[in-house]
Amino acid sequence: MHRDHQPHVGFFVSCLADLFRPSVAFSAIELLESAGCQVEVPQAQTCCGQPGYNSGAVDDARPLARQVIDTFAGFPYVVVPSGSCAGMIKHHYPRLFAEYPEWHARATDLAQRTWEVTSFLVEVMDYSPPVSALHGRKVTYHDSCAGLRELGIKQQPRKLLSRAGVEVSEMQATEVCCGFGGTFCAKMPDLSEKMVDDKLHHATDTGAGLLLGGDLGCLLNIAGRARRCDTDLEVRHVVEVLAGELSGPAIGEGER
Repeated sequence: MHRDHQPHVGFFVSCLADLFRPSVAFSAIELLESAGCQVEVPQAQTCCGQPGYNSGAVDDARPLARQVIDTFAGFPYVVVPSGSCAGMIKHHYPRLFAEYPEWHARATDLAQRTWEVTSFLVEVMDYSPPVSALHGRKVTYHDSCAGLRELGIKQQPRKLLSRAGVEVSEMQATEVCCGFGGTFCAKMPDLSEKMVDDKLHHATDTGAGLLLGGDLGCLLNIAGRARRCDTDLEVRHVVEVLAGELSGPAIGEGER
């Protein structure tokens, strides 16, 4: 594809990818470029403000949201490797600025240009990834709450995996929360632990040795509990698998 016709994408890294799993960001960028996009990662980007917003610190979330709106103002597309961050920008930014007409208009404009990465690759780019090294290996998939319920992310990652030759063994209650829920896991740890234990039980019941998902918060929660319980389950972000990034340690594992 000629560079002048490449979709210009502003890539929003997300805090968890930046701090805990940079390979998710690099893998997502690799997929976007492979699909024919011109990708730019603005250095001025910050947290989207979701943690404060979800905790009721709305006034503290607004400056962060304004920074994001300013930073991504010039991009036709903004792509995020996280359903929760994308959901914050698409659905909650306009609400955050409901009483500020100018910022509400800008927030609504950004919301209309923002995509979760698997949705963008399928719905905008109609991308087919190369055949995965996991071809023939049994995997299962966890549907994250924000991506599923706020953005309708369900079939998009499965379609990409299918195109790459990876078959998903669906677990029971795949659409049920894993117990992370942002600050929920800190506020209600006993209930959160029971929920993630149920998720691990359903995942291992499929016989899959690898669990995939699209939100690092969920994946860190599941992987952390799996390690504490000595559960033999590998956990990775779906974009890592699609980009062939399998040489490094899985989420929650040490260096090999």
